[in-house]
Amino acid sequence: MKIWIDFINSPQVSFFEPLIEELTSRGHEFVLTCRDSANTVKLVRQKGWAHQIVGDRVDKSLWKKLVAFPSRIHKLRSYLKGRSVDVAICQSSFYLPLTARLLGIPSIYTNDNEHAIGNIPSFLFADKIFIPENLSIEKIKRQGARMSRTFQYPGIKEGVYLWVKGSKIIAERSKHEGDQKVIFIRPEPQTAQYYSGKLNFLDDLLLELQKEYKVTILARDRSQLEHYTQPKFEGIYVPIDPIPFDEVAINCRLFIGAGGSMTREMSMIGIPTISVYQGELLDVDKFLIQNGYMVHQPDLSLDFIYNILNQSKEAGANSALLIEKGKEAYELFKSELLNLKK
Repeated sequence: MKIWIDFINSPQVSFFEPLIEELTSRGHEFVLTCRDSANTVKLVRQKGWAHQIVGDRVDKSLWKKLVAFPSRIHKLRSYLKGRSVDVAICQSSFYLPLTARLLGIPSIYTNDNEHAIGNIPSFLFADKIFIPENLSIEKIKRQGARMSRTFQYPGIKEGVYLWVKGSKIIAERSKHEGDQKVIFIRPEPQTAQYYSGKLNFLDDLLLELQKEYKVTILARDRSQLEHYTQPKFEGIYVPIDPIPFDEVAINCRLFIGAGGSMTREMSMIGIPTISVYQGELLDVDKFLIQNGYMVHQPDLSLDFIYNILNQSKEAGANSALLIEKGKEAYELFKSELLNLKK
């Protein structure tokens, strides 16, 4: 079977890694396309996967995104035409369901972000829709999702791929305390359509934090990389290339995230995590907060960080449940994908 996946953002690479690796070993073939956004292309190249870049970076402006949408659809259709793709699957690529429909390819669309406007056309054209069990069905229905096509999977999105190595990372962290002064920070998703919060709001706190701790900024894109490599941030480590997830997870004492998948990833495997997201929280984030996987503190202070570092205990036992659910969700995705053409 030939399977098409479209990557438009960094977290989607991790999401599909186990599926690509397993099905490739079983003789299936993948056609991978990606948009040049955030660290997407770098991550795909790190995996060594054959791929085609289709489309340039898109500005945060909703108008510019709308203008760019039909252009990339046209480019994707031209590239895929005649490649004999059997099925297609994506995680929040708003381009894939429509392109697949135009080419007569059955598709699966999944997303855990109920605020994404791109859900509306994706729900219309996808043959099957998958959402996490903690995302409100009513919110999805308001965006046009048909219940006959919509399925809820166990756990959260991050579990679909972290079940493979999550338990190993938890075990490795339990062997040693590591460097107790290493803090990783993921800034806000400034170019995302759904984000309406403040920009660079952590700057003053970072300058104070780096006096006592080893701070690593995991920049989302080129503009954040340029911002945090200014002379005033000297002493803060800002890697040019993405750091392997395992390396971050094993060595992280505290993770501070301004939204996105990495914040949920760290909280899921028991790492003390603070969400400083400035916008309206997703249902999946509310679930993690309510169940003690992470805390939400949009107005973060040094005192709050000190308290978290002094009192936090890793949630290994709770994480095991999410990891097990992740494996169930992965098997569900794999089964539905392989049976889609039938």
